[in-house]
Amino acid sequence: MHSKLIASAALLGLMMTTSVFAEETAVPKQTVNDALHARLPEKIRTDGKMISVNNGSFPPYEIVTGTKLTGASADLTDAIGQMLGVTIEHETVSGLTALLAGINSGRYQFAFGPIGDFKTREEANDFVDWVQEYVVFSVQKGNPKAIGSLDSACGNRIAVMAGGSAEKVIQAQVEKCKTDGKPALEVQSYTDQPSSILAVRSKRADAFFSSQAPLTYFVSQANGQLELSGVGQKNGFDDLYQGAVVPKGSPLGPVLLDSIKALMDNGAYAAIMKKWGLENNMIKQPGLNLGGALPK
Repeated sequence: MHSKLIASAALLGLMMTTSVFAEETAVPKQTVNDALHARLPEKIRTDGKMISVNNGSFPPYEIVTGTKLTGASADLTDAIGQMLGVTIEHETVSGLTALLAGINSGRYQFAFGPIGDFKTREEANDFVDWVQEYVVFSVQKGNPKAIGSLDSACGNRIAVMAGGSAEKVIQAQVEKCKTDGKPALEVQSYTDQPSSILAVRSKRADAFFSSQAPLTYFVSQANGQLELSGVGQKNGFDDLYQGAVVPKGSPLGPVLLDSIKALMDNGAYAAIMKKWGLENNMIKQPGLNLGGALPK
């Protein structure tokens, strides 16, 4: 409980500086697209709303403060809701497993994410990919442990998000360190991003291995305590696409795909991504199930 309170306090501090990170950018208000609205599942049209689920703060995409969601994903879902003529509500659960279970049980209609798209995950869900991501390290300023690659992670304490693809890569590196006769790698798995980054800031972990976009955000808010490392390297991944998640075969997937295409065509997507410093993560066109194999 104590660690959760510390993480919450750290997150609150980050939220207070969010406005410094987000640029003041005009986002075009959307008008209802009757053709897209007509393609929504009947229950959603009847209810006039749908629920998007998230698994906690994933800045600058999803920033959860109490029950309020801000960030690039919040802005994009607001625009999609305007275009579809429905209200999009947000709920938070703990961890990716609970998120996917909630979607597949019908409790939530979708998760906008972005969530990593891999072929194994596509067996149960469809992904509407709208960003490309990279996985790097966040380390203490000056990188005292010289962590800049998976091989240099050996002998260090690496924080990751529990259940994510980065955790799988780091667990595989644990075995490689042993095989190569290098010092043991200690994996620290956390259920949310703030706790992971706090572990590095408090020097309980030597690095946090995660998506570049949120790590860039956290480094910008760390008062010079942190920096990025391993940028521009594969770090165990090939092309990594991330996006929204719906149940397998759901008619909502193609509707979200065409909604995002429309936001790209009218400039809203670019405006929102620029507002949150995500220019390097933009893709020219969204796609359905663009993901590759989960790293071994």
